[in-house]
Amino acid sequence: MTIEEFRENAKDEEYAPGWDAIEEAFAKCYPGQEPNHYGSNFEARAMFGGSEYIDGYSIYKSPHGHRHIVTFGMTELYADEEAFGGEYSRWGYEMTFKLKADNADDCMWAINFLGNLGRYTYTKESWFEPGHFMSNMGKSIKTDADSMITAILAVEDTEVPGIDTIYGRVDFLQFVGITSEEYEMLKADPTKVKPLVDAMKKDNPYLVTDLGRKKSYLV
Repeated sequence: MTIEEFRENAKDEEYAPGWDAIEEAFAKCYPGQEPNHYGSNFEARAMFGGSEYIDGYSIYKSPHGHRHIVTFGMTELYADEEAFGGEYSRWGYEMTFKLKADNADDCMWAINFLGNLGRYTYTKESWFEPGHFMSNMGKSIKTDADSMITAILAVEDTEVPGIDTIYGRVDFLQFVGITSEEYEMLKADPTKVKPLVDAMKKDNPYLVTDLGRKKSYLV
C-alpha cells in the first residue's frame, strides 16, 4: 500500500487496518468462525484519559478443546500516518492466552489478567518477549482460585504466526501458566525455558493453561 492509498482509506472514520490485520490472521486459524468479542469501556480507555490500554479481546473456540484469546491494543489499530511503514507496530505484539474453559464467560478472568499485563507494559514501558516469565507473587493467576498456577511464561503462539502489517511487524505472544516451582527453576537458570516448554508440549502441544494442573515439569 502506498502512502497515497493509505491517506485515501484514512478518510473513512472506521478505518482500522491494524485491527483488521489481527482478525485476518486469526481467521486463517479459525475459518468461518465468529468469535466472542469484548470491548473495553470507551471512557475507561487510555486514549480518553482512562486506565484501559487494551481496546478489545476476541475469544475463539478451538477444535482442540480450548479457548483462544487475543488482545487488540498492544499494536497500532487505527489510522495513524506517523506509524505507517514502521519496523514494528507499537510494541510489536498482541497477547494471546489459551484456556481450558467450558465457555467464553469462564475466560473473563483471563481477559482481566491480560488487561493488567497490557497496563504494566504501557505504564512501566517494560515489554515481554518469548522466554520472559513473571510471578504473581506466589498467588494463583486467577484471583481466589485454588491453583498451583502462580506464574506465567511468554512463548510464541503455537498456532497463529506473526504478520507484517502497514505499521510493521506484529507477533502473537502467548502466555502460559506455570507453577511456583517451575518459576523458581527458571529464575535460577533461565536457560531452562526451552527444556521446560519442550517438556510441557509433550502433554500439552498447544500450551493451554489449565488451572487444575497438578503436575510440575522440572527439568
